[in-house]
Amino acid sequence: MRTLLVATTNLHKLDEYRAIFADLPFQLLSLNDIQLDLDVEETGTTFEENARLKALAYASASGLLTLADDSGLEIDALGGEPGVYSARFAGVDTPYPERFRLIFARMQGLALEQRSARFQCVIALAEPDGLLRIASGTIEGLITEAPRGVHGFGYDPIFLVPELGKTNAELAPEQKNQISHRAHAAQQARLLLAHWPQA
Repeated sequence: MRTLLVATTNLHKLDEYRAIFADLPFQLLSLNDIQLDLDVEETGTTFEENARLKALAYASASGLLTLADDSGLEIDALGGEPGVYSARFAGVDTPYPERFRLIFARMQGLALEQRSARFQCVIALAEPDGLLRIASGTIEGLITEAPRGVHGFGYDPIFLVPELGKTNAELAPEQKNQISHRAHAAQQARLLLAHWPQA
């Protein structure tokens, strides 16, 4: 069984990947698990650029096959914001309820059909020798007028999946893991890992 480093300290994200890759012959470890204290600056202007930067840097530093992703929320009425700055929107330490309030204030008065948005996720898989593969996923939705639900994390409580009539945060984790942007990208990554060259 190979080790796959998931370049995150976010336990929610690690749990999602562990569930999606459960039947593959990889042991998933986080940055905390290997005590790698490296902060890779996300200088890219796209999700793919940032995912590539992180995967290659952490693979090189750890000597391990590494998965890094970059994902975020793009809101059409806000010109695609917060986009690649989703995790830093309104400041890194700003709590999500405050971020929601800022988004709602900027979208005040917009009808539901004007509140289109999508979650994007790009996954980069990198070997220490520089071998790199990319997977990506998207889910379309709408921004609610108030947070709903207790599951998930990040922007999940304000992202409505129209065909289900629920926000990501109202979906059971198993259900979200089947339809989310990360799930779509991870399913592509699963196929890549299933045929990955063995060490």
